[in-house]
Amino acid sequence: MFTGIIEEVGKVINVTTGRESAVLEISGNIIFSDMKLGDSISTNGVCLTVTSFTKSSFKADVMHTTLKASTLGELSVGSLVNLERAMQANSRFGGHIVSGHVDGISTIKSITPIGNSLVYTFIANMEFLKYMVPKGSIAIDGISLTISDIAENSFSVSIIPHTAKETVLANKKPNDKVNIELDILGKYVGRLLSFGAKKETITQDFLEKHGYK
Repeated sequence: MFTGIIEEVGKVINVTTGRESAVLEISGNIIFSDMKLGDSISTNGVCLTVTSFTKSSFKADVMHTTLKASTLGELSVGSLVNLERAMQANSRFGGHIVSGHVDGISTIKSITPIGNSLVYTFIANMEFLKYMVPKGSIAIDGISLTISDIAENSFSVSIIPHTAKETVLANKKPNDKVNIELDILGKYVGRLLSFGAKKETITQDFLEKHGYK
């Protein structure tokens, strides 16, 4: 589990590609202070497991399904990635609940400076949009962000220059792809509705019947 508060931007230093999988080696600085084998590292929003590490790099296996469902399959030597260690129960929770299980890929439609912020607009279909609400949370390449606007086939986030500078968003441009993780609460509500809430009034009895006690 992660918070979406990026700790540092790392760099891909090696990619070993198999028939249906890959091994990424990523370098960095901050996240290695307490690293252990088996640790979870959010890499551009994807939860990866540390299989080996040195003082300045770690390796992780990437399965075929993950390569297809995320942008990790497009990484090459020199690519920059957002990195975050799994959250600790005794630390501040500065972002929102991020599982590291991305829901898919979106494309940057535009980047517009407005005042002291940058508005990033992303192309999205209804499968994404139905789980979004204005001022709701979303993770983009693992970054915890707030949705500022929703349109018919897109959504936008407004970020301060500091956030862009300290993450891979600083190097993104229109038509680039990003990993998207929708808010887990929205997905649970959507799942609940699929079991009949559209035909019933949501009452205390209805919630208890579906396990919400």
